[in-house]
Amino acid sequence: MQSNPLLGRFAWNMLIALLYLFLLAPIIVVFIISFDTRQYLAFPPESFSFGSYVKVFQNVKFISAFWRSLIIGAIVGFVAVSAGMLLSLSLVRHHFRGKAAVNFLILAPFLVPHIVLAVGIMLVIAPLGLLDSYPGIVLAHLGITIPYTVRTITMSLMAVDTRIEEAALVHGASPRMVFWRITLPLVRPGLIAGGVIAFLISFDEATISLFIVSVKASTLPTEIYHYLEYSTDPQIAALSVVLILISVGVVMVVEKLIGLRKAL
Repeated sequence: MQSNPLLGRFAWNMLIALLYLFLLAPIIVVFIISFDTRQYLAFPPESFSFGSYVKVFQNVKFISAFWRSLIIGAIVGFVAVSAGMLLSLSLVRHHFRGKAAVNFLILAPFLVPHIVLAVGIMLVIAPLGLLDSYPGIVLAHLGITIPYTVRTITMSLMAVDTRIEEAALVHGASPRMVFWRITLPLVRPGLIAGGVIAFLISFDEATISLFIVSVKASTLPTEIYHYLEYSTDPQIAALSVVLILISVGVVMVVEKLIGLRKAL
């Protein structure tokens, strides 16, 4: 008995659609709840209103924490990309003793749970007097973002044809000029991807931030956590939708500039 290819394709498309629906279901539920008028989280909504969004933009703590997270994320992204570029150049273009150990140390944050990293980072920076400070939170976020920038930039460097750089050196270009005029432009997709990933991780990081900051340098995730300790209303769902839209916007900008496939 011969199978119907159209029926098989329909079944496959339905399976993919159900899989996407399963993955997007939490976001869809949060989006719908964000318009509820009740003062507690419940599904389905009783009635719909934009009141929760108005309250989010009138919440001084959320707005202040948002700008702090934005500035911290931008600083972390820039420093993580700079450090990642130097580390990637060393790992890709040079051979030295202990190279395998350095590679393992860069991978270590991927293998260790964030709660363990949070305790370790807190114990390291506490004697330095950096708890609840901007330098402390930046250092903490760099510890978890640099491995991502190293990986993305390393992949870009490995795709660069070194003969182009050698040709420039042969024709009289200095190593510094080769780096700025040839190497850096060629690895720009990796730099942008690493910077965006570092920014988003820093902006969204809650576990480590809860161990490092309290009041002075509180970030948006920590403010959300403290808000949920005393209240659960659609305002949190509305804020979540806003953050999702910001993340989608960043991804769309990267796609527009260089393309996601090229960046990753």
